[in-house]
Amino acid sequence: MNTDTNITKATSEQLTPAEYTRTGDYYRPNVDILEKEDELLVLADMPGATRDKLDIEFEEGMLTIHARVEPRQPEGTTFVRREFGVGDFYRTFQVGEAVDAGAISAELSGGVLTLHLPKTEQVRRRKIEVKSA
Repeated sequence: MNTDTNITKATSEQLTPAEYTRTGDYYRPNVDILEKEDELLVLADMPGATRDKLDIEFEEGMLTIHARVEPRQPEGTTFVRREFGVGDFYRTFQVGEAVDAGAISAELSGGVLTLHLPKTEQVRRRKIEVKSA
């Protein structure tokens, strides 16, 4: 087991692109990741995603987000112009072991996925009280 409690930020050269095993269109959702004192906060734009078609997994430091989005073409209609692509959203991140995997939570509202990844006690910043002798 890795005992390193530092959260490392990889550069784009260090990241390995995801390999897809399904056919069809995949989109890489735009993501903001904020580091707070007690958690990492992930905000992902995923328009058209619904809660029941969203899979989020965290295993061995890898966070995977996958949302299946159904094509939007009501029966009996023809597009006059089509500019918005529709397909699944897929994104993976290497987070590390400084996250309390059992306490991860998520919300989806207005096409934005919000993930709360609480830091473990070992990596949280602590104020050390100094006592007088």
